[in-house]
Amino acid sequence: MAPQFDRALRELLKAAECRLVRQGRGSYEIWYSPITKRNFAVPIGIPSRYTANAILRQAGLPKAF
Repeated sequence: MAPQFDRALRELLKAAECRLVRQGRGSYEIWYSPITKRNFAVPIGIPSRYTANAILRQAGLPKAF
């Protein structure tokens, strides 16, 4: 079974004071980053470390996976 990066990614986002804005369409959540001052989408069920790192980049955080 492939590793899921959901829990670890959400912990990193919360530690950086990013916050969940709302539930998006389908299986997405919309988060806000105070670093970039922008909203970004986070899918539920992240099977790839590349996707997880791309989300961190949108949040203004360094790679972690």
